[in-house]
Formats: sequence, C-alpha cells, structure tokens
Amino acid sequence: MGLRDAAPPLAAAALWGGMYVVSKWGFASVPPLTLSFFRIAVGALALYAALRVAGTSASFSSRDRRGFLRLGAWVALTLATQFVGTDLTTASQGSLLTMVTPVFTLLLGVTMLDERLTWRSTSGMVLAGVGTALVVVGQYGLSIGGGSALGVAVLFVASAAWAAYTVDGARLVRKHGALVAATYSSLAAVPVLAVLAAIELAVTGASVPLTPGVVGAVAYLGIASTAAAWFLWYRGIERTTATVVAACFFAQPVVGGALGALLLGESLGPGFAVGGALMGVGVGLVSTARTG
Repeated sequence: MGLRDAAPPLAAAALWGGMYVVSKWGFASVPPLTLSFFRIAVGALALYAALRVAGTSASFSSRDRRGFLRLGAWVALTLATQFVGTDLTTASQGSLLTMVTPVFTLLLGVTMLDERLTWRSTSGMVLAGVGTALVVVGQYGLSIGGGSALGVAVLFVASAAWAAYTVDGARLVRKHGALVAATYSSLAAVPVLAVLAAIELAVTGASVPLTPGVVGAVAYLGIASTAAAWFLWYRGIERTTATVVAACFFAQPVVGGALGALLLGESLGPGFAVGGALMGVGVGLVSTARTG
C-alpha cells in the first residue's frame, strides 16, 4: 500500500473541492432537491455511457442487486441532505462539518470491514484533520453562527450517509469493480431523487432557469463531481483500505480554498500553507501505514 493507491480518492476529493467554486457561478438558483436529481441523473447517464464504451458486463446475484439498491438509498440520502443542509447553513459550518465524513468512514471501516488501526494511520488521520481545520478556520473563521440547527443536523446525516456508501459498497466494488459499482448505485438513486424533486417543485412552485451558468454547473456536478469523482472514490476502495480513502477526503476543503483564491480572487487564510502541508503529511502517513 502506498501513495499511488491514494491517488484516485485524492483526485475525487479535488473534484469535490471544485464544487465550491461552481456554486459561486449560479447553481444556488436551483432548489436543492431538484439540483440533487439533476446531478445524479447526469452522473448516472455518464457512468452508464462509460460502462458501455468499456464493454464491461457483469452478472449479479440477488444479494448483489439488493446491495446496489441499498447503495442507491445511501446515494439519495447523501445528495438530498447535502444540498438541503448546505442551503440551511453557512460556508464555515458546511466546511467544518465536511471534516466529520472521514471520521464516520474510519469508524465504519474498523467495525464493518475489520480494518486495523495502527499508530501510524491514526497519527496520520489526526494530522490531516488538524491541517484541514487550520485551512477551514483560516478561510472562514471559527464562527458557527448564522445557519440553522436543522441544517447542521442534516449535514451530519449527509456525512454519515456518504461514509456508509463508501464502506457498504466495498464488497461490490471488490467483486465487480469500481465502474460497475458506481454506475448501478447511481442508477438506483435516480428514481428516489426524481420523486423528491417533483414534490419539491410542486410544493414550492419553483422553476429551473436554463441559463448557461445553471447548465454548466449541472454539467460539472454530474460529470465531474459525480461520475468521475465517484468512480475514482470507489477505485480507491477497490485498491486500498477505507482508512486511506477516508484520509483523502480531508483534501476537499484545501482544494476548494485554493480554487477559490485562483478563480474567484478570494484571499487565503494565514494557516492555509501550514494546514495544507499538514494535511498532505497526514495523508502520506495513512497511505503508507501497514494494516496487517
């Protein structure tokens, strides 16, 4: 196990970091559940197209089919709560709560996959977490006010649901491959989010403006942040442990801050360089830890 195995989930985290910049370009005008549906619909279509191009075929047992349906439920819960929670909270709250996801993933990996924590991997996780916290606090400050308690609770649910999707999918990923697992779990989530989006639009009377900004944002969310990122995330699960994959998640706020400075002219906090370096060292420690 080494840094090469951590490359796919690190790339996924980098793509998710780009979601922050995309949000500034206008997808906030789309209601959250509707945006979740557009994202998963585009992402599932892109993944299925990639599966057909690759010529990959698989035979599923009844247990496998139940597993994909369960993963689809985790996907739907993650996306719905992620966007609703983001809509109800502040940027600082959202970024800080993002850091809970690796903790949930780590705990589930230990309990469900019998992964073993070592001094090196534990130290690396702590170091990566501290580094990312420095970046987030430097970027947004330590204020936790401004958002709603419901939004915070919903984001906790989103973090736990994504951790469950990560760990619960390990068996199917290692049996059928990352592309197959990501594709069919995404397809399973589409009907659920379609119903939620229809209810949201009916209740709120909202409409979706088909502006270039909205179309571009949905395309990025669906193709980059869903299809590509989820494949890369599961590729990490295919190659290495949930502990390593969890540590890579800490890169998301760091990449988001860097892209915000590069593309939006935002200022970086004083702890960005130090925090980013600590995060990198932490991920390196976890990636090179021995688990057996």
